[in-house]
Amino acid sequence: MKVRFTPSARSQFFAGLEYIKASNPLAALALLARAKKSLRRLNTYPQSGRKIPEFPELSHREMLVPPYRFFYRVEKPTVWIVAVWHGAQLPAAPNPRPEADRKQIMKPRRRI
Repeated sequence: MKVRFTPSARSQFFAGLEYIKASNPLAALALLARAKKSLRRLNTYPQSGRKIPEFPELSHREMLVPPYRFFYRVEKPTVWIVAVWHGAQLPAAPNPRPEADRKQIMKPRRRI
């Protein structure tokens, strides 16, 4: 499996990193390292994240990298990170395949 970010999830994650970096650059680097390590596990174990407690009926799952929650869906051969939220935020139900993300999936992306 390959772990990829949708454009909106990538923006959310980088916005969070920038916010942390403004006051504590070392904490931002530490979060990035923890996220890489945790998300790498999804390459081999895509179901290792937990079901989203607020939406147990959805097939989406989440990986916790405190203080952030990485919401994802599995579409073989890819694990798509579809949203990244701070743990204090209350999530809205994820759209199964947002039209904007579908159109941008094939655009080249930076690797984290």
